[in-house]
Amino acid sequence: MTDSIQLLIDIPRVHGAHRGDKVAVAFEGRELTYAELDRRSDQVAAMLQGIGVAPGDRIAWLGRPTEAWFEIFFGVAKARACFAPINSRLAVPEVAFILKDSGANIFFVSPEFMAPAAEVLKLIDRPIEVIEVGGPTPEATRYEALRDAAGTPELEQPRADDDVLQLYTSGTTGLPKGVRLSNANYTAFLQLRLVVEGFDYGADDTVLILMPMFHVAGTNISFSGLAAGGRIVLQAEFAPARVLETIAAERVAHAFLAPVMINALLQTPGVETTDFSSMRTVSYGASPISEAVLTKATATFGCGFIQFYGMTETTGAGTTLAPSEHRGELMRACGRPWATLEARIADEDGNEVAVGEIGEIEIRGPIVMAGYWNRPEATAETIRPDGWLRTGDAGFMDKDGFFFVHDRVKDMIVSGGENVYPAEVENAILGCPGVADAAVIGVPDDRWGEAVKAIVVAAPGASPSAADIIAYARHRIAGFKAPKTVDFIDALPRNPSGKVLRRELRKPYWEGRDRKVG
Repeated sequence: MTDSIQLLIDIPRVHGAHRGDKVAVAFEGRELTYAELDRRSDQVAAMLQGIGVAPGDRIAWLGRPTEAWFEIFFGVAKARACFAPINSRLAVPEVAFILKDSGANIFFVSPEFMAPAAEVLKLIDRPIEVIEVGGPTPEATRYEALRDAAGTPELEQPRADDDVLQLYTSGTTGLPKGVRLSNANYTAFLQLRLVVEGFDYGADDTVLILMPMFHVAGTNISFSGLAAGGRIVLQAEFAPARVLETIAAERVAHAFLAPVMINALLQTPGVETTDFSSMRTVSYGASPISEAVLTKATATFGCGFIQFYGMTETTGAGTTLAPSEHRGELMRACGRPWATLEARIADEDGNEVAVGEIGEIEIRGPIVMAGYWNRPEATAETIRPDGWLRTGDAGFMDKDGFFFVHDRVKDMIVSGGENVYPAEVENAILGCPGVADAAVIGVPDDRWGEAVKAIVVAAPGASPSAADIIAYARHRIAGFKAPKTVDFIDALPRNPSGKVLRRELRKPYWEGRDRKVG
């Protein structure tokens, strides 16, 4: 049956016809079957067509993910429009920027975000129809009423080059850019997931969705579970104690966890007695993970771990480290390319470098985005003329074809002419007793240009000293890489995917200075 699923819109159609009474999405006590998902997404398509939405139009979403997210996404796709969910953690001006940039004239909003949405509209000089999803606001247009009043849609067969999903980059290095993901990208993704070890979910599997639905990990794990005909359990917020309870109560088989989530679960009371016997795989990615955390997690969960390395611009695909490859030195690797995809290490000019040499990781294949929305220059800077996508990550490839990520190219520290990659130093620190979390940055140094500084979050009840942390690191990495100083902080600033915002950590140290070193 999965052979019949070539496009994302085939998911509700195929499973709605063949297993219509099976639950597709469970959320806070409510259940949406595949038949209901197919019927309601048809109604959404008709509703959108009735209010003038044309193929290629962007449809925005802001709010908590619920089962309605899936009804609307598939309805938008059936209407050959493009869904553009917005990061709900952004400030009003940032949301306004994305809404302006997308050109969306239809704006779905959950009740909790109606007030900020009203502020957003004050910053936009074109009419936008706000449709409230699941809320009681009297003056708002109600999604459920519009959906249920809709007739039968006039559906056209989607084209391969139709944009189906537009996800905005986190903007850690500038204004967010809309990543255009097409039907062709997701056709390739749906085929590739079947040949990735541990990612071929089954029809009887329950998949826990914890990543945001404006993030490619949230959408892709959901699409994979639904494409298999499985049941996804959706949680709108990450609450560690509740996650542990849900894994046991719902007999969860698969979940994707950002490393910061894994670390939080390991420190949650009750994790030692949680029943993980139903778990088959934990997928992880989106940010670096330390060997200490990964080793403890594999022992605690007792299931297969899969690392996914990719980015929004590659439809979340790239390389994978399979459960059977989580051993020895490979625990620090991000794996080998997915079938039909190519990966390489290149220099600034796009020349492939020798095995073991550090350069920029580049990816090529049918999962590479169509481009950035309204950003031809940025697209050209990211995708080379021969199709190689520059990830912005520094790393190397070993003799067996495994890729290892050092860090973001722009986060590299140059100290006394030596290159230091923060993730490598963080990995050396995070096993230190009393350390719960850590980030490494470069700070100004009159002699060396930059000096390595660690920003550390102490474990509850612990008081590790700077000297102990530095000594611990020096036993594991070269002396020039070890932190010269350590500052302590209550919590590290992170973006929604769990990446540390090193820009925010660097800011007070570089105030009034250019971050330029020789």
